[in-house]
Amino acid sequence: MSPYGVVLADDHVLIRQGIRRIIQEHPGLKVIGEARDGLELLDFLKISNPALVLLDISMPKLSGLEVSKIIKTRYPQIKILLLTMYKNQEYLHHALEAGVDGYLLKEDADTELIKAIDTIRSGRNYVSTLLSEELTDLLVARNRTKQQKTELELLTGREKEIVQLITIGQTNLEIAESLFISVRTVQHHRANIMRKLRLKNTVEMVRFAIHHGLMGPEH
Repeated sequence: MSPYGVVLADDHVLIRQGIRRIIQEHPGLKVIGEARDGLELLDFLKISNPALVLLDISMPKLSGLEVSKIIKTRYPQIKILLLTMYKNQEYLHHALEAGVDGYLLKEDADTELIKAIDTIRSGRNYVSTLLSEELTDLLVARNRTKQQKTELELLTGREKEIVQLITIGQTNLEIAESLFISVRTVQHHRANIMRKLRLKNTVEMVRFAIHHGLMGPEH
């Protein structure tokens, strides 16, 4: 079986040397190239076909995040492991948005690098152990946002208007007059809203509006 080819990209020579040394001690892995910055890495990928690119998130000319987006567009088959000193959730979020396959803290590299590569090689994503809690929080937040967006997409534009008018206390008659439609049409829309969102009463509808930013103009 051919070795699993890895390219290293970091503007610090000592970092590259340290990572290379760890990888070379592991059978089945091989460093097939190095780059000092994002542009040099992209040039190298034009003439090589690595299985994995291991790059620093902070590099001259093009950052690791910028390069990751380009690689995932041009070479979607290449796996990406970001090596970074940034522990905050913001960088982790941007890395996931860029499509990287792994996010490894430099302080964890000596103990987790091979595990991270093996995990990515098996088709899964890897995040440093120290960031596991942040990742959980991030995924929960993203799932909540996705769920909220899906719920909003259930409503038509007219139904959203009616929800907003209900939140400011307008009656069916007042809503009908505001939107130049019949009271019966308002009742029909209102029933559809309750059914789609599985709401029991107006109080729950107002709570939904507050949670999803659909409050009326007077709020």
